Amino acid sequence: MTIESTQVLEALSHVIDPDLGRDLVTLGMIKDVSVDGNSVAFTVVLTTPACPLKEQIRAACIDAVHEHVSPEAEVDITMSSNVTSRARGEGQGQGQILKGVRNIVAVASGKGGVGKSTVACNLAVALARSGARVGLVDTDIYGPSIPTMFGLKDQRPRVNKQRQIVPLEKFDVKLLSMGFLVDPGEAVVWRGPMVTSAVRQFLEQADWGELDYLILDLPPGTGDIQLTLVQTVPLSGAIVVSTPQDVALADARRGVAMFKKVDVPVLGIVENMAYFTPPDLPDRKYFLFGKGGARALAAELGVPLLAEIPLDQAVREGGDAGLPTVVYEETSIAAKAFVELSERTAQELSIRNARQDVEIPLDIVYE
Repeated sequence: MTIESTQVLEALSHVIDPDLGRDLVTLGMIKDVSVDGNSVAFTVVLTTPACPLKEQIRAACIDAVHEHVSPEAEVDITMSSNVTSRARGEGQGQGQILKGVRNIVAVASGKGGVGKSTVACNLAVALARSGARVGLVDTDIYGPSIPTMFGLKDQRPRVNKQRQIVPLEKFDVKLLSMGFLVDPGEAVVWRGPMVTSAVRQFLEQADWGELDYLILDLPPGTGDIQLTLVQTVPLSGAIVVSTPQDVALADARRGVAMFKKVDVPVLGIVENMAYFTPPDLPDRKYFLFGKGGARALAAELGVPLLAEIPLDQAVREGGDAGLPTVVYEETSIAAKAFVELSERTAQELSIRNARQDVEIPLDIVYE
C-alpha cells in the first residue's frame, strides 16, 4: 500500500486538541509531513513547550495514523512548540511596551508571608526548563527576594550601548530586581511614584529580547502600587497565591477581585504550604494550616486551582542557597508540584490566547 501525505493529514484531522476543542490540522499544528514507503514523519507544533498534554497528543496522532492510514505505518513525530500570545493593538497606550514578550503574567498575593516570591521563582525556572524563553521581574522594591533565591546577591546588571539595562541570567531565566542595584543592608525609602518609576524602567528600558513568558513578582497587597503596575503593562493574566488559613484566603479573595476589576484574567489560585508530608511517611499528608481552603475559594470564584504546593524543607533550603526547588530537589513532591503549576499556567494562557484575539484596554477607575 502506498501512503500519501494527504492521507496522513486526513487521519490527523481526527485528532482533537483537548484544550482548544478543534482538530490539529485546522489549528495549523501539523507541519512538515513526509512519507517514505511505510514511514511517516511530521511535526506537531504545540502552543507551549510546557504543554501537560504533550504525550497524550503524541499517542493520539500515532493511533490516528494506524487507524485511518495503515496499522503497519512507522510513525516518527517531532514535538515542537510556538508559544501563542494575545494580539496587542496599537494605539492603546501599551502597544510599544515589551513588544518582544508574548505573555506577561503577574504573581500576586493579598498579604505577605504566603510564599509568593518562592512560587514566582520556581514557576519561572520550571517554564524555562521546559524549553520556554522566560524572564522574571522582582517588582517588590521594598523587599526584593530574587537576588537571594537565585544566589546573585553580589551581582549587578550592566548597561548596553543602547543605554538599556541588561538583565542578569541564571537557570536560563532573565532577571531584574532592585536588590541588584542596592546593597543588601540598605533600605529603600521611597514613596509610591518613585517605586512605580523604577518598575517602569525595569520593564521599558531593559533589553529583554524575545520572551515567551515574563513573570512579574508583585509586592503583596492590593493598593496603589499594584493597580499602577497592572495598568502599566498589558498583562496576559494573573496568579494569586494563598495559604490555607482563613485570613490568607480572605486576602486572596481581595486579590482576585482587584484583577477582575481591572479586566486582567485570573489564571488561577495557588495554595502554598497546603500540607506536610514527612520524608519517612511519603503516603501521609498533615494539613497544618487547614485543608482545602484554596480549592473551595477557587470553586466559589470560578477560577482554576492551579496547584497545591506542600510545605517542604527543601523549598526553604533551596531558596536560602540560591537554588529554586525545581533545581535543588527536582524529584521532590514540591518540585513536581511547581512543574505542574508551570504546565497548568501555560495551558491556561494557551486556551485564553486562542479564545481572545484582541487585548482589552485597561481603564482604571478609582473610587
